Amino acid sequence: MTQLLPAVLCAALSIPAIAADPMQAFAPAEPGATRYVIRVPALPGEGDRKVELLVGMTVMVDDRNRYFFGGTLEQETIKGWGYDRYVLRELGPMAGTLMAVDPNAAKVERFVPLAGEPRLLRYNSRLPIVVYVPEGVEVRYRVWKADPQATPAARG
Repeated sequence: MTQLLPAVLCAALSIPAIAADPMQAFAPAEPGATRYVIRVPALPGEGDRKVELLVGMTVMVDDRNRYFFGGTLEQETIKGWGYDRYVLRELGPMAGTLMAVDPNAAKVERFVPLAGEPRLLRYNSRLPIVVYVPEGVEVRYRVWKADPQATPAARG
């Protein structure tokens, strides 16, 4: 037993505990980039919630077409900490649908996100969600909540 205690103590000291400030694990943004930090409040039933990340830019566009940007939001695990961070290295070109619009129609300001499936993350009030993007790119989020009642599927 006396030999086991030092081994357990050494192992415990080599694994970083959840720091008083978990932001210690996240490096500042590099030049030309911005770091966004999302902290969600503690809520009952956090397992029934998800955080959707929306990355994009606010631009002037027509109000009829749907627009999106190219690019890939990458998930990286910080070595030695086990925390995830999300990185967009480059915002690709903007594309959209091709509905005909009156050339004299006024443009509207609209948030245009990255293309692809929504990025839904686990809701965790104990750790921040940290996203690195090029300067000028915005990060937004919304919280989704599942219905506590699950509906049985029909057998077919």
